[in-house]
Amino acid sequence: MKSPNTILLSALLLISSSDVCAVGDAHHFPGIFIGYTNAQDETNFTYGVEYEYKFDQTWGLGAVYEKTDNAHHGDGVTVTLAQFFYHPLSNVRMGVGLGKEKIGGAHPHSQDLYRISANYDFHAGDFGIEPTVAIDFIDGEQAYVLGVAFSRPF
Repeated sequence: MKSPNTILLSALLLISSSDVCAVGDAHHFPGIFIGYTNAQDETNFTYGVEYEYKFDQTWGLGAVYEKTDNAHHGDGVTVTLAQFFYHPLSNVRMGVGLGKEKIGGAHPHSQDLYRISANYDFHAGDFGIEPTVAIDFIDGEQAYVLGVAFSRPF
C-alpha cells in the first residue's frame, strides 16, 4: 500500500502536467485538499487528495482520501470515500458520498461514513481554488471538515 506522501506526490505531478486543456473542456479534476476537521470538540489539521470526473456540466463522480494525523486523541484518522457531485451553477459543486473512516492506535477499527459537501470554484489561470465545507456522519455523530482544495483540471 502506498504511503500518504507517495499519493500526495503523485497528485502534485499529475496536477502540474503540461497536457491540460481549458477548464470549460475539462473532464478530470484532480486536487489537493488542506484544511481542518472538527469532531467531538477536537479540531485537527487535515490533508488529502481528491478527484472528480465530470460527465457533463452538471454531474460528476469522484473519490476522496484524507488524513487527520492527530485526530481521535492522537490515534489518527483516515477517510476514504466515493462521492456523487451535482453542479447547479458553473462554479458550485454539491456532493454526497459514502465511505469509511479508519481509526488507528492500539485498537484500530473502521466505521461507515456518509458525507455531504459543497464548494465554490475560483479560477486562477489553469488552476482551481475551491473553498470547501463538508459534514461527515459517522455512527450517530458528526465531523465538520473545512478547507480549500487546489486543482488543475484537464
